[in-house]
Amino acid sequence: MANYIANLPTKKVWVRKEYLTDFQSGHGEFVEGLWVTAKSIQGRAFYFETYLPEYGAMYDKLPISAFLSSPKIPDPDMDLVNLQFWNCMDYDFTVIVKQFVAPMEWELRTRHFGNQKGQYICTLDNYHGDFDQIDASTSEMPDEHKSFNLIQLRNGQFALYPNNRCRIYDTSMTPQNVKIPDFKVSTRIFEVENDVNWGRLGDCDDYFWTTPDERREE
Repeated sequence: MANYIANLPTKKVWVRKEYLTDFQSGHGEFVEGLWVTAKSIQGRAFYFETYLPEYGAMYDKLPISAFLSSPKIPDPDMDLVNLQFWNCMDYDFTVIVKQFVAPMEWELRTRHFGNQKGQYICTLDNYHGDFDQIDASTSEMPDEHKSFNLIQLRNGQFALYPNNRCRIYDTSMTPQNVKIPDFKVSTRIFEVENDVNWGRLGDCDDYFWTTPDERREE
């Protein structure tokens, strides 16, 4: 079974009320909430489930554009395609905190609003977890896989961005003038068991085994 729902770090947010009324009313109003879970449905934006204390209710399946860190219209006010760069890549995903880079300053390169800075929260990362189901996704293809780093932006919005649209600055380690990356997309699968020429071990039950090549050298 696909693991398409996962817990999120507890985070106080404000929900744009129009998202709670299917855009029929509530424009310019905000409802206090706390994130509960996220859902990954392949080919869609990530969906967030939020607890709304003043209603004693949970509201599900809202995109990242529904949320703000304070109850006011942000500047700039970016739309969903500038806040999440790619759709979910599979139904399976995990939520982790990249602790080493968590306290650093993050800068995102958006589609239409230039560079935006913010603070890291966690990372949502897709994978294909059920070998009994056909893998019809690209989540484990080296040149197609993307991470979704969840960032609280300084303008009051939240964003989900891949590593290659982020710059991460550390006061102690990062130089004043950083280099422009000249990296290429990784297209290779790396593994260490096939196409090695030191023989096979199926006929050996030694605990401290040696390869055929090693035995010949001895």
